Amino acid sequence: MRAAVLREYNAPLSIEDVAEPACPEDGVVLKVMACGVCRSDWHGWTGEHPRVKPGQIGGHEYCGEVVEAGPLATHKLGDKLIAPFILACGTCPSCQEGNQNTCPNQRLPGFIEPGAFAEYVAVPFDHNLAHLPENLSPTVAAGLGCRVTTAWHALTGRAALQPGEWLAVHGTGGIGLSTLLLGIAMGARVIVVDIVEEKLIHAKGLGAEAAVNATDGDVAAKIKEITGGGAHVSVEALGLPVTTNASIECLRPLGRHVQVGMPVGHTATMEINMSAVYLGNLALYGTRGMPPWKYPSLLALITSGRIDMTPLIAREIGLSGVSDELAAFNGPTPPGVAVITDFLS
Repeated sequence: MRAAVLREYNAPLSIEDVAEPACPEDGVVLKVMACGVCRSDWHGWTGEHPRVKPGQIGGHEYCGEVVEAGPLATHKLGDKLIAPFILACGTCPSCQEGNQNTCPNQRLPGFIEPGAFAEYVAVPFDHNLAHLPENLSPTVAAGLGCRVTTAWHALTGRAALQPGEWLAVHGTGGIGLSTLLLGIAMGARVIVVDIVEEKLIHAKGLGAEAAVNATDGDVAAKIKEITGGGAHVSVEALGLPVTTNASIECLRPLGRHVQVGMPVGHTATMEINMSAVYLGNLALYGTRGMPPWKYPSLLALITSGRIDMTPLIAREIGLSGVSDELAAFNGPTPPGVAVITDFLS
């Protein structure tokens, strides 16, 4: 099969013919219909993700059709499925408590084992997979990837965002746009922050009530002025110290900060304004992924027409275009995300 393989950090991926994956006993092999390109893939491509080594096939935001099923699989040939990027074992205490995204036995295609920058991907623990609704295109489904699922859990499972609250979103990449769209659907008033004016204009066109260009001065002060005291919830979507502190400092008393951006490599340890946390009685939440039992609520929101996620998708690309998308993360990126829909070019 054709696959994009990491052979050297910060270098174009190698497009190779590799062996098709073996089917796990407790899982399936999917013919990949679409796969998103995510900033988390970029962390691996740069060498900053501690689990991603040369020889890895990336890609963790995928949907596909079952072409082979193991004897212990819960799905059958022909099923079209969406996968969360964290595949939980289902039997440990975390899984039994409903916190599958913290499973200590989790499997991670695209990070530790071969992912979906390929024609086929093996998926163990296939009980984590959800059926692709008939009225949801594979391209949009792959675009949900880790960005929409993570944003959904951040707003509902962590911050408990309420209608009428001010939501600040720091960074308008895939995670940020997902948070914006979901926040609006939940009845929040959303402010977006970025350094690229084109992306701020795009976000306002999608319904953001206000936009702040971070190059124009004190972000936190501007948000407090706009909101009359600060955001109730603030989501950091980049994993950088400057945006993390801006997210914390823009909150009103008793506000909730959610760390969605991945701090890794040189940003894994940050200097945080803990005085703002202390004085404001703030709550800080970390979040990563989404328990798969939350798929029905998210998919129902989309398939019912209450939210349109198609504006999230900016580009459909071929497999050979992944390297350019990864390299683009080295600087400010254009609005929207890229999804691989052609694995032969």
